[in-house]
Amino acid sequence: MLRVHLPGSWGCQTGHCAWVIRCLSVGVSGSSREPAGLGDKLSSAAVSGDSSEAENSSLPEHFLYGLEPPGLVRHILTHPPEGFVATVRAGGVPGFLAPFDLLTTADGSVRRVAECIPGARWWRGWLRWSTQFIGTTVSEYLVLPPNSDVVSLPERWLQEWAGATRLLIVKDIPESGDLLPSGEGESGLALAQACASAGFLLVEGQALAYVSMDFSSTTEYLSRLSAARRKDIRRKLKTRPQLQVEVLPTGSPELASLTFREDLYELYLAVYAQSEMHFDLLTPGFFAAVLQDASLNGRLFLYRCEAGLIGFNLCFLHAGKLIDKYVGFRYPEARVYNLYAVSWMENLEYATAQGCTHYVAGWTDPEIKAYLGASFTFTRHAVYVRQPALRALLRRFSYLFESDRNLIGNGKHA
Repeated sequence: MLRVHLPGSWGCQTGHCAWVIRCLSVGVSGSSREPAGLGDKLSSAAVSGDSSEAENSSLPEHFLYGLEPPGLVRHILTHPPEGFVATVRAGGVPGFLAPFDLLTTADGSVRRVAECIPGARWWRGWLRWSTQFIGTTVSEYLVLPPNSDVVSLPERWLQEWAGATRLLIVKDIPESGDLLPSGEGESGLALAQACASAGFLLVEGQALAYVSMDFSSTTEYLSRLSAARRKDIRRKLKTRPQLQVEVLPTGSPELASLTFREDLYELYLAVYAQSEMHFDLLTPGFFAAVLQDASLNGRLFLYRCEAGLIGFNLCFLHAGKLIDKYVGFRYPEARVYNLYAVSWMENLEYATAQGCTHYVAGWTDPEIKAYLGASFTFTRHAVYVRQPALRALLRRFSYLFESDRNLIGNGKHA
């Protein structure tokens, strides 16, 4: 996702940020309307939450840059997030249409600047842009059919898009091959270059956390951290004996229960509600399909205390990696029992026992994951703005769109 950040001296950047926000809102208010039917299509999706124009049968059994089971992509195309319309673009690439608030992932400092601009309540709606995304919200990276011609794809996407929405975003292009098979990292670099050559603006993306499973036990893992961090994490883990942990494979008979799935979804919504970043709200239909699909090789970690179920963590075993995807917590119990740290170490123990090469921990909370010992790899987004003047503006002020690299640094964290 795009993250807006004010680097360096906050006061120096505030004027630039306010000016850019004003220009974006004014520019949009004077731009042409969306093509007929697009607004209705998005509105319809927002009501149903489970509509899709995608042809699932055309999707491959394996994806270039895919870290997770391809079945996850099939399920999200059938059950897209609330307000999204699933698509399959040129080259058989999954994507989606969605209204995108440009301040969705803005730092708190940027939001404060925006709210201080006169008339914010009036013009804020103009920063909600209709957007065609190339990529998915369930895959860590952009996923492409195997043997895709990455050099020609950006031009094909532009031709097919033809300015139908205000933005076209190719999301999560891998910047390195840290977690990918040999050659796929170079392919990602070639795709990014092809996007730039086609006129896209390249923007740094978020930090994908992972742990290389090059240790034999969590004790050895903790020994690599600083003494202060070891002490703090071990203190948090003292709640572990008070918890009952159960691991259910996806497709287990227990997951056929609608009542049980509703309980899990409530925990997911609790995490969503307290999150600072709101973009994709997954639907009950998506979770029902995923939880009952044994072919995904998923693992549902359930955390219970005397009061009952207080958390879950849904992961997937795929290609020798444990891929951490979704969590749900009951508050305040999750904080009382330090479920974040407990579930992190539980996942590492499970990945060790399964002989995994990596534990992939996702995009959110990079500072906390760095503290817990994660390493990071990065992505880039390729952004194309329909209106030429705004395209030039964003290119000039692209430094306002920074990645999590600002929070965790350029290196990897031990």
